[in-house]
Amino acid sequence: MLIFVGAIVVIGSVLGGYMWHGGKVMALNQPNEVLIIGGAALGSMIISTPLPTLKALIKQLTGILKGGFTKQDYLDVLVMMFEIFNVARRDGLVGLENHIEHPDESEIFQRYPKFLKNHEALSFFADTMRVIISGAVQPHDLEDLMDSDIEALHEEEIAAPNALSNTADSLPGLGIVAAVLGVVITMSHIDGPPSEIGMMVASALVGTFLGILACYGFVGPLAASIKVRVDENRQYLTCIKHALLAFNKGVAGVIAVEFARRSLYNLVRPDFLELEAACNEAKKK
Repeated sequence: MLIFVGAIVVIGSVLGGYMWHGGKVMALNQPNEVLIIGGAALGSMIISTPLPTLKALIKQLTGILKGGFTKQDYLDVLVMMFEIFNVARRDGLVGLENHIEHPDESEIFQRYPKFLKNHEALSFFADTMRVIISGAVQPHDLEDLMDSDIEALHEEEIAAPNALSNTADSLPGLGIVAAVLGVVITMSHIDGPPSEIGMMVASALVGTFLGILACYGFVGPLAASIKVRVDENRQYLTCIKHALLAFNKGVAGVIAVEFARRSLYNLVRPDFLELEAACNEAKKK
């Protein structure tokens, strides 16, 4: 929702100031300039970006329309891990196998549908638990393993907004290309009346305006917004990592999730009493 609010503010401010200064809105209606700039930008992105990254970009663009991780989302994942760790304490690590191998059928995971739908986080958690259950990795090696996994996922996710950011950087230059083409057309009509030449020059300058506005007003901010969401995904996985590390060291489940809680930013961090109450409630289920 804030994306649309921001876009309205950008358009309203630019057009409002332009009209206040006496400009005519229809003079900015130059679809040929939009075609040149937009088509060239899209083509350059296709040339420079692998197909999987383009698909990921489309998915991430639709994803930013949804809300990011909230305090409740983090509280849910902390309580979910607390429940899993309690199963291990009660039934041993062998008791976790059914939950880890068949998460869709696990009554614990089913209580947290948003986590269950987050395939990257679910795979990260399940794969790490498999390693812990095997007992073949020391705590410091487990941390290195999880860090490598998080970094690989981050690099994969950040490729799409980086491609969009590179395209944004090209838009002012493409706006100049559109303007130069307009000047070429103007020069071919140099013997025309001054009013006609003036309209052609104005049309050419619109290309530069559109390229710069698209770069700094829309495409660049969109890329930045996606990068923020990618960083949020990494923070979510890092939270899970801290709980798993603590659990692997043998601490109690409630303390393991406390390690994870302390790794969160204040904006989304549940307080100690909230987490304690939620864990106590989970014990009753």
